[in-house]
Amino acid sequence: MQSHFIQVPYYQHERRIRVLLPKNYHNEPWERYPVLYMHDGQNVFYSKESYSGHSWKIIPTIKQHQEFPKLIIVGIDNAGEKRLDEYGPWKTDTGVGAVAHAGGKGMDYAKWVVEKIKPFIDSHYRTKADRQHTLLAGSSMGGIITAYMGAAYPQVFGHLGVFSLASWFSESAFMHFIHHSRLDRASKVFIQVGTNEGDEVDSHFISNMNQAYIDCTLHYYQALLRTGHPLDHIRLKIMANEIHHEMHWAEHFVEFLQFSLMSK
Repeated sequence: MQSHFIQVPYYQHERRIRVLLPKNYHNEPWERYPVLYMHDGQNVFYSKESYSGHSWKIIPTIKQHQEFPKLIIVGIDNAGEKRLDEYGPWKTDTGVGAVAHAGGKGMDYAKWVVEKIKPFIDSHYRTKADRQHTLLAGSSMGGIITAYMGAAYPQVFGHLGVFSLASWFSESAFMHFIHHSRLDRASKVFIQVGTNEGDEVDSHFISNMNQAYIDCTLHYYQALLRTGHPLDHIRLKIMANEIHHEMHWAEHFVEFLQFSLMSK
């Protein structure tokens, strides 16, 4: 695991990114690798750092599945108390109280990842830098910024993992953008949501949050189909009783990688 600190221009601070290299990376200097970029980097690798106390279990998962193509995984830390702002491309239209005006920095964040983080990774590591070998994944607000970035930069990101999509945060603006965007037809989109996603924090935004997550997920799925994206390049998983938690996102991580990198 290697750590770097990259300047964030719109917040004027440095942000940690961590890079998990495949086994034997340093012993096989001729090899180049696909790259998976993941939001909420604090939650990706180690449970002791995760907000929920449970990480995505990336390291043991990779070790247990030797059949996976080797890849580089980049965890980009979130902005802490400014996370909602940074992962929301548009201001929320549902918040109340302290979160009434959250969001609006997501486009800056996306530009930073595309123009600073990805070039840094491609220049410092032996990557396959083309879109077909560049993956992006995130959950909740990380899901909305993943879906946004995939649509905004289809020439950069080839495959998307959209877990527990929180597009209810700014549903009208999000859906308008998706309806007027086009993914590359070769892109694969893995979409997962549970039927029991709502939590106390979300109650500041909207009632009946369990249904909101399902509805937003279906709206996104249907919008992709309406824009002409091939059905066999979308995988939708609606999971009974699964909650809004890294435990479940970790359970689907294997299928996301298999669908993105190993299926035709």
